[in-house]
Amino acid sequence: MIRYVITDIEGTTSSISFVKDVLFPYARERLPAFIRDNRNNPELQQALLDIRIETGSSLSLDAVIEQLIEWIDQDKKITPLKYIQGMIWQDGYLKGDFKGHVYPDAVEYMQRWRESGIKLYVYSSGSVGAQKLIFGHSIAGDLNPLFSGYFDTMIGSKKEPDSYFAILNSINAPASEVLFLSDVGEELDAAAAVGIQTCQLLRPGDGAVASVGHRHATDFSQVPVNQ
Repeated sequence: MIRYVITDIEGTTSSISFVKDVLFPYARERLPAFIRDNRNNPELQQALLDIRIETGSSLSLDAVIEQLIEWIDQDKKITPLKYIQGMIWQDGYLKGDFKGHVYPDAVEYMQRWRESGIKLYVYSSGSVGAQKLIFGHSIAGDLNPLFSGYFDTMIGSKKEPDSYFAILNSINAPASEVLFLSDVGEELDAAAAVGIQTCQLLRPGDGAVASVGHRHATDFSQVPVNQ
């Protein structure tokens, strides 16, 4: 019996196009001015330091901005980049420039699962702050009360089994009672390696390729939480 569901966001609860065509361009366009205007913010200063550590060089502010733009264009899953993107997106959500996209079936079934006693968690390469924003300012309203916790790349790469082992320890759950949802086969492989049950979301139009060794669903109504 599944008692815990851990879900990815992009391509799983939410459209890839929303992230790729709305969130990423929004952050990319505003990133240079945001960093220059907020360079004295302690949280941003720490992120900039982390970027210099990541690159192994003492980059100037302009060089840091160039590096971040390059990482965005390459869709790199680098923690300080994701943190800064989250800070920029926060401004966008608060200004009402956009609302977080969440599939209606994801909203319906996550609510059902939560009401039945299943605990829900999020694990995404986007920062925890960005996760709370997309669900807190979603087209369906504030969905954050559905979740018992959030995880990002601070706990590790989504393609490494150790990350899922750390999540199991954090939520104090046996792997056999946990279901991980994602559209990415390598992430599902990593979760399965520590005994977590898996289901791959193959959303029409999102381009995910079916991965061997995992159950599949085209929407949340097909997710096997009671099997």
